[in-house]
Amino acid sequence: MSAGDLNAAPQQPGTVLVTGGTGLVGSHSIARLLREGHRVRATVREPGQEARVRAALGRAGVDPADRLGFAVADLGSDAGWGAALDGVGHVLHHASPFPVRPPETEDELIRPAREGALRVVAAAREAGVPRVVLTSSYAAVGYTLKPDDRYSETDWTDPDTEGLPAYHKSKVLAERAAWDYARTHGDIELTVINPTGIFGPPLGDRPSGSVGLVQGMLTGQMPVVPVMYFGVVDVRDVVDLHLRAMLHPKAAGERFIAVGGPSISFFDMAGILRRHFPAAADLLPATELTVEQVREAAKTDPALRDAATLRGRIPVISNEKARTVLGWQPRDVTETIVATADSLIEGGLILPADDDRRP
Repeated sequence: MSAGDLNAAPQQPGTVLVTGGTGLVGSHSIARLLREGHRVRATVREPGQEARVRAALGRAGVDPADRLGFAVADLGSDAGWGAALDGVGHVLHHASPFPVRPPETEDELIRPAREGALRVVAAAREAGVPRVVLTSSYAAVGYTLKPDDRYSETDWTDPDTEGLPAYHKSKVLAERAAWDYARTHGDIELTVINPTGIFGPPLGDRPSGSVGLVQGMLTGQMPVVPVMYFGVVDVRDVVDLHLRAMLHPKAAGERFIAVGGPSISFFDMAGILRRHFPAAADLLPATELTVEQVREAAKTDPALRDAATLRGRIPVISNEKARTVLGWQPRDVTETIVATADSLIEGGLILPADDDRRP
């Protein structure tokens, strides 16, 4: 069922503004909206990025005709947001800083994430947009450990949690700032989606961090992985949940976790790939670090701090609210991981065609 078919959610007039149009979620959002007949305006940081969005749509087999426009706007500046929101009826705010490597200072991530979220919500309010759907993260939900390891939308990561990576802290503080703004002003609705690890077929030529994990495994770049369990969700299901939240009356003022099923580990993911792509078996991770090994290694390797924070525990992450309130039905985790790998292989992002180890 498409988001536009929801009986309880009649469409409202106006263009849909999608921020972060070149990203994994943004590109899929634009493609899905155009398929369903919406007019879309995508924000890009510079005009040259428009070509990347159009190329992604070409990979998705979507012809935007005259229903796609662009606006140049940066989360770090007020410039351009008024024009971007002119005539807009809905906002999907996906854009947020994501580090290629751990930042030197926390403020490098926290300030643009928090100020960017506030800038978009405030500009939408000024433009008279009734609701903003903001993409936050499970990082804002479940990185302060609980005795029972069960997490739902009522949970929040404590930004003062020992060892919490700067990215996770930025997601908490940005989301809280957006909620505080919406509650203070009262004349704009906010809905927040908190995805776990987002996988699925990329439309762009630069795999996201999560998709890059599958690419790394299938190219032999990850012979060893840390013990760490996490939620998985398909990007197509993340987009579906955003569109449902954009239109459904009961989504106003709510958070929704996006997770496809039970948590898996990096080693579990390697097992899924090994079963479905046996030709790549010798390239996949063969060793899993213990909790103690991860904790020790994280002292000198910032990339392992995430795993060290979770201590090998298995979170039980609920998607019941999204299912019951919005009728969301995500794909199975295995299906998502396999689809990610298939897409990378078909796109030539794994191994040369003449490599006999190619899956």
